[in-house]
Amino acid sequence: MTKTILTAALPYANAPIHIGHLIEYVQADVYSRFLKLLGEDVLYICASDMHGTPIEVKAQEQGMEPRAYALKFHEQNKKTFQKYLVNFDNYHHTDSKENQELAESFFKKLQEGGFIYKKEIETIYCPKCERNLPDRYVKGTCPNCGTYDQYGDVCENCNLTLKGTDLLNPRCSLCQGTPVKKDSEHYFFRLSKFSAKLKKWLKDTPLQSEIRNSINEWITKGLEDWCISRDGPYFGFKIPGEESKYFYVWLDAPIGYISSTKNYTKKWEEYWKGKVIHVIGKDIIYFHFLFWPAMLIGAGYNPPADIIVHGFLTVNGQKMSKSRGTFFTAEEFLNHYDPEHLRFYYAQHLSKKLSDLDLDFKDFRSTINNKLLANLGNLCYRTLSFAHKNYSGKIGPAATEEKLEKEINGLIGKIRQNYLDWNYKEAISNLLKISDIGNTYFQSKEPWRDPQSKDIYVAFCANLVKNLSILIKPVMPGFSSELEKQLGLKELSWEDLGFDFTGTISQPKILVKKIEELPQAAIFPLDLKVGRVFEVKDHPNADTLYVMQVDFGREKRQIVAGLKKYFAPEDLLERKAVFCVNLKAAKLRGQESQGMILAADDGRNVSVLEAKESNPGAM
Repeated sequence: MTKTILTAALPYANAPIHIGHLIEYVQADVYSRFLKLLGEDVLYICASDMHGTPIEVKAQEQGMEPRAYALKFHEQNKKTFQKYLVNFDNYHHTDSKENQELAESFFKKLQEGGFIYKKEIETIYCPKCERNLPDRYVKGTCPNCGTYDQYGDVCENCNLTLKGTDLLNPRCSLCQGTPVKKDSEHYFFRLSKFSAKLKKWLKDTPLQSEIRNSINEWITKGLEDWCISRDGPYFGFKIPGEESKYFYVWLDAPIGYISSTKNYTKKWEEYWKGKVIHVIGKDIIYFHFLFWPAMLIGAGYNPPADIIVHGFLTVNGQKMSKSRGTFFTAEEFLNHYDPEHLRFYYAQHLSKKLSDLDLDFKDFRSTINNKLLANLGNLCYRTLSFAHKNYSGKIGPAATEEKLEKEINGLIGKIRQNYLDWNYKEAISNLLKISDIGNTYFQSKEPWRDPQSKDIYVAFCANLVKNLSILIKPVMPGFSSELEKQLGLKELSWEDLGFDFTGTISQPKILVKKIEELPQAAIFPLDLKVGRVFEVKDHPNADTLYVMQVDFGREKRQIVAGLKKYFAPEDLLERKAVFCVNLKAAKLRGQESQGMILAADDGRNVSVLEAKESNPGAM
């Protein structure tokens, strides 16, 4: 039996998982659960990406060691995935012994193959911060499309891969100062040597056509060799034999797929010699379709058998935004809604086509109430509750319905192929056709008119419920498990599909609850941060306002506040206060305010909410 490795992109361990991230983890989880339902030997592997300057700098702002800071989010996000029933066989992290050993092994093999060399290059150095700046810590204008405020690694508008030195009008993301260019010797990977092999791999692999076309265009234009080292300070693995050179995070991060497998099983090499499938977002295709397969080939591994790319999540047709109230962390969404509702909604929209997915709240409610509840949930509950009430839960042999069974088996065959093709949208559509057949059948037989003579028809519907519990299991494993319990069964597999179920069911429960109100996208999620006031001036056009300059660690902002009647400037200077930083910037009497200070008053006195022990930028 072919061994399969299935991975989702490694989430960066510097923030909570949000509902946009969940698309690919659910997408891959559905496929993993389906293959296991067929009895396939598959491992679903993931890990937290824990290295790099963003974590190092953020940890410093919080007064924490980088590893401790990243581990906090690693553990937090691991629990979030579990709540959404994302069933990784192993969820590790990249700051591990296994990953260091494999990163050094890759490096050595690539060196021995003649694919690594050193050369002196221009880097970006911030005199004020006294450090080299990784590409992600430089912002400026994209030289290709002219888009403003782009990071130095990739343009989010045209997807061009960049270096910090490529940007026009660069600035330091840490202090907003102007960086300078500085020479430094670095290690490079000869990506250009792999053009022919990558072209052959693209031709031989069943990739999404729009992705294949983009990658081929990049190869045709000519691939540039890839800098795989960074100057210290840097949170990552030091390159053997170097004093202050580290592996670039994009070298050891994808190796984390392998090291997480190694952490899980001694047979890790057997799996990585089998079939490898990655599921990623479209923002990281350059790395996964060029650098990573080239690294695998150069180090003696097989390139991926497939890479599934999904689009971004929009909410009500717009990009997720905190200021618009359309940004939800995965945990925030759980405060109000069933995680399997989101899994079902995502699956109902997902296919192998590369397109964005819109979480439209009206459609979300309609999908859950009119499809999941009124169709699938209704058949399951009405059938099992009727049997429990009228037959003491006993299900005997079912009526023979050859024509219907043939139709249903045809739909089951389609569903099987839909799952294999990553076409969950059609799988859900065909599954709902089966439950619709069941509801129509139940209604037509009218078992309530003479329950005892029509038990065989109810038994036929009970068999449909059993089959549906199997068919929906990859998408809604919790729902499926509860159905199995009610049916007196457990751990059903694809082989258990059929119409020969008899047994005794337990007290049925309603498994799908109606959504009475739309998701509260309008609830404004406050983004609160600690800021240090380092300058206070009178507002030139208002007697009651101050214009304050506030340090938030990675950035500085101007805040206008009506505190002049209550505080002298020196009373506010150097205070560490709490600010709301996701308000839309507004002009107050001609002065822009980029946030709001939190304060309380009793009608006579005003008190500012302080955080004396926290560092600027703390959340």
